[in-house]
Amino acid sequence: MHVEATADRGLSARQLGFCRAGRPVFDGIDFAVGPGELLQVTGANGSGKTSLLRVLSGLLEPAAGELRWRARPVRAGEAGYQQSVAYVGHSDGIDPDLSAAQNLAFAMQIAGAAPSRALVDRALGAYGLAPAMPVPVRRLSQGQRRRVALARLGLVPRVLWLLDEPLTSLDEQAGDAFQAQLHTHLRAGGMAVVATHCALPAGGRFLHLGA
Repeated sequence: MHVEATADRGLSARQLGFCRAGRPVFDGIDFAVGPGELLQVTGANGSGKTSLLRVLSGLLEPAAGELRWRARPVRAGEAGYQQSVAYVGHSDGIDPDLSAAQNLAFAMQIAGAAPSRALVDRALGAYGLAPAMPVPVRRLSQGQRRRVALARLGLVPRVLWLLDEPLTSLDEQAGDAFQAQLHTHLRAGGMAVVATHCALPAGGRFLHLGA
């Protein structure tokens, strides 16, 4: 697929830059991700991987360059873009006072879908979380919380996944569940930008930050 066609159908950045406290974190970032494609963002700690994902998600404003979604410039808070994005950062974004099952049901509800016990059970079961379904999230381990956040991806369909170190705190079985989930997402025409220390077997292109 030509770069221009990919950019027109997905997410693209041109000379994207970001500063913190007046100091550049990254600059000159160029990429394009289209349907069915994965971009793996690599680099040492402090190289700007998390900041880049937060810029792509709309949580931070870029200092330079342009971000486009389906050939249109992305504006802060733009509803059409936000409704296309699923962002999983370091904090997982789940309510510690709700159970794992309640978190997923609530996510479906605010996305406009009717909560389904069968779908919630299936999503959590794929990550080996069936015993933890009724337990308040605050009582779960960090790895279990991560699995809840990743299980949510399959219940609130978003075409663009922005994932920050999704394999952190996951055991081998949960890691395999995520790889299968990502593979299904990409085969269905979804896109993903994933910050990672370890290359994912799903392949795709790589963007390395830092020297």
